Amino acid sequence: MAECGDAYRARLAGLTARLDAPSAAAERDTIRADLITLGKALEQDLLDLTVLKEEAKSLVEKWKGLQATLAPAFSAERPIVADHIGASTFMEKGWSRISLGDYAGAEDSLQKALRLAPNDPQAESLLGWALMLQEKYDDALMQFQKVLMREPGNALARINVGYICLKKRIFGEAIEHLSRAIRLDSDRKATLYAHFYLGLVYLERDMFEDAQTFFQKTLRLGPNLIEAYYELGRAYWFNGQRDEAQQTWRDGFATNKFNPWGKKCAEVLKTVEQGGEP
Repeated sequence: MAECGDAYRARLAGLTARLDAPSAAAERDTIRADLITLGKALEQDLLDLTVLKEEAKSLVEKWKGLQATLAPAFSAERPIVADHIGASTFMEKGWSRISLGDYAGAEDSLQKALRLAPNDPQAESLLGWALMLQEKYDDALMQFQKVLMREPGNALARINVGYICLKKRIFGEAIEHLSRAIRLDSDRKATLYAHFYLGLVYLERDMFEDAQTFFQKTLRLGPNLIEAYYELGRAYWFNGQRDEAQQTWRDGFATNKFNPWGKKCAEVLKTVEQGGEP
């Protein structure tokens, strides 16, 4: 596509030169025809590129399905901001690149946005997502904390802080942030993941019955969060409740056989049925 762009630039340069030439008036009709031809070619190539972009998005979604990640799926609203000397352009690019799974590219765009519009909360939040999804947890934590300083009620930023604390095994802070997100109950997705992450915290601390309680509530709030079946099964298993564990993994696989976590439920079920351990 870069070669295509170079060819169009060459055609534009040629037409510019012809229009600036002394003979332009005499060539008026010919130049008009060439301009129309160029416009039609651009329109067709833009249409083709739009179709290719949509096809690429569908491939990205398939790729995301291959990853069994515990981080909440990115679903932030498309940013609508006043242009701060071009900052909104970079913010839009950052949002699009996160959606496409290009987290490093998103980080670069959002850093540029913040250089043009320092302390913009949308840009900071999006940058936090991009960093977190690259497992740059310390940098991501700093971005989300900036957001929370200005917006203490931002539930999604708060559960992301809780998630990062969980990954860094700072369990006390994780519990504090996740519990607060549940109390806020201002965002359905944040409330769902807050329960799920609390289940993971208690599972890591070998507090299996508490973990079960949070995973069960997670599945009541979001029956399609298949990873909760997988983790609930582990909480049962390590608490000595082997039958409950196996039934939970069967339920997880039956709920969505094509989901990566549904497949993990089937795999761990096969392992334990053959005498192995999760």
